[in-house]
Amino acid sequence: MKPVLVIMAAGMGSRYGGLKQMDPVDGMGHAILHYSIYDAVRAGFEEVIFIIRKENEADFRKVITDRLDGKVKYAFAYQELSDIPEGFSVPAGRTKPWGTAHAVRAARHLIKGRNFAVINADDYYGTNGFKILYDFLEKEQTGGRAHFAMAGFYLENTVTENGYVARGVCAADENGFLKEITERTRIEKRPGGIAYTEDGGESWNVLADDTLVSMNFWGFTPVFMEEADRRFEKFLSDNLDNPDVDPLKCEYFLPSVVELLMDEGLADVAVLSTDDKWYGVTYKEDKETVVNALEMLRKEGRYPGWEA
Repeated sequence: MKPVLVIMAAGMGSRYGGLKQMDPVDGMGHAILHYSIYDAVRAGFEEVIFIIRKENEADFRKVITDRLDGKVKYAFAYQELSDIPEGFSVPAGRTKPWGTAHAVRAARHLIKGRNFAVINADDYYGTNGFKILYDFLEKEQTGGRAHFAMAGFYLENTVTENGYVARGVCAADENGFLKEITERTRIEKRPGGIAYTEDGGESWNVLADDTLVSMNFWGFTPVFMEEADRRFEKFLSDNLDNPDVDPLKCEYFLPSVVELLMDEGLADVAVLSTDDKWYGVTYKEDKETVVNALEMLRKEGRYPGWEA
């Protein structure tokens, strides 16, 4: 069975404001994820699963998927707070989704034993990442453990001029397999280079421009879906009754599940580097940069048929 593409589109852009996944980035009304789907189909993907919130479906269909009819097969999975194991309840006052691993888990009934890639809806990844991940997922799996992959982007290609970003800084071994991901929640361009802070800006640590970072662009076998579903109950047990954890904000993160499987020897992760430049709208001021960059790519012939 061919790999399927899972697109996480349930989150709201809190710093940007509004449902940025639907915001047009060209004069023809395309959103960033239309470009991602174009690149994914060209790489070989034939089906897309959108993770959305049920209340956004009508708008999402009108702005996003109506343009896709006849071009790619697609389906919807819904990330809902109430989608939790029996015996648990949503804490009173919680409105925040349960995180990226919970989002992917929402597609568990649609994956049906297939390999799959995962991306964010509001990130432009370029063409190469889709190709290298599709080719990886098409290969026959061998060995006792599961083999996952991630597209590793060079840090200098993933920062904005308009503020800070959060990135998973990756360390790989000599064979190109992921050893660990360290979440840096505030990375920005500084006079001395790209740097991160852990103390609110009191001190800064410079990172090399070619540091590999995760942009939530993953390739998984069905093992990941099975394990993410199975371990969600433990996540809830560990967090909802823990006095040191805020039950309104705790999140079940996709990279955390990956690291658990690595640590337990159940999976390895090949880091597939790409020199494509990331574009995204983290802040409203980023939109002009994205619009101009995509216009240039169209003029270069990267998106034939979208020249206008």
